[in-house]
Parts: sequence; C-alpha cells; structure tokens
Amino acid sequence: MKYKNIIFDFGNVVGRFDGRYLLSRFCSSEADCELLGSVIFRKWKELDEGTIDYDAYAEESVRLLPDYLAGAARNFFRTWPDHVELLDETVDFIGELTRRNVPVYLLSNASVFFADYALEHYGVLKKFSGVVFSAPLKTAKPDPSMYRYLFETYSLDPAECFFIDDLRENIEAGRSLGMDGIIFDGNLDTVKTAIGWNPEP
Repeated sequence: MKYKNIIFDFGNVVGRFDGRYLLSRFCSSEADCELLGSVIFRKWKELDEGTIDYDAYAEESVRLLPDYLAGAARNFFRTWPDHVELLDETVDFIGELTRRNVPVYLLSNASVFFADYALEHYGVLKKFSGVVFSAPLKTAKPDPSMYRYLFETYSLDPAECFFIDDLRENIEAGRSLGMDGIIFDGNLDTVKTAIGWNPEP
C-alpha cells in the first residue's frame, strides 16, 4: 500500500448525512421541511466550528419558527443523530484496514453535540487510532489549523497519509499541507485503487 495512515471524514464517508432525509423524519409536508430546514441549517457551519452554543442555538431556532413546528424543531435538535445511518461498505473497509494493522484516523466537521453522540454510539470509532472533531477545536475544515492539529497530535507525516472526504475544498486543503486524498463519491473501489490496496488472497 502506498500510504501508512488512512484519514476518514465522517459525513457521507463513514455515515450518511442528508439534510433533506433528516428533516423528513421530523415533519410530514415538503413545505414544513423547507421551512424547518431554512431555520435549523442557517448557522450549521458555526455549530461545526464551535463558535455558537448548541443548546442556545436550538432554542433560538425554535423561537424563529411557527408554534406548530416548535415540537418538531426541539425533537430534531435532541435526536437527529439517531437517524444518521452508517455506510456499511465503509465500515467494513475500516475493519479490513485495522485487521491488517493500518492506522485509521477521523478528521470531521461536527458540532460538540454530534461529536459526543458519535463517540458514545458508533462502535466503529473505537477502531480509530485518533478522532478529531472540529467544534471542540473552535475551527473546521478546510482551515489548515485543523489538519495541523491532527498531524501534530498523533505525530503523523502528511506525506504518509491519505484523506477520504466528500468535499473538494477539504481534499485540496489537505494537499496544500502535503497530504494526498480523494473526493469520495461512494465508490470504495476507486479509493482502494488510489491507495494501492491489495486484497488478501
């Protein structure tokens, strides 16, 4: 294999993050989902960066919505991670890597709320040699400081790392620091080819 360490994003790499699908778990009509989403996701980036308080933002969002959507909004903020489905093929690949003693790391944008939930509920994260979520660091990809934190905390040489993320800007930020990577489109065969993965006979 060409690389010593494999770095994974979470959203749409390890687990499926689909805002429209998540909203549909909490409201029944397209119009209500549209309105709910316009309020809930308006400062999602700031939640990922840890620059605003999750609970305060949740209550602020509830106040901005019509009364009939208040309950749906509160339920969303309390339970939306329950509806994030792990991507089985990626989880299986992580298992393959760790069984062959290839260190895997997580580098993901996420609120403190989701970071805490993920560490408690997703057993696959116990296989990782290191987990870095953005909000506790008060930053987010593609800010280079988040990548440097990963490299410095776990003594990683960027040239020995390969990054799998679904967003071009995040891959390009890694490349600017010397870490190769691929924009993940759901095709793990492409990833395996890129890293020079040889399946065991």
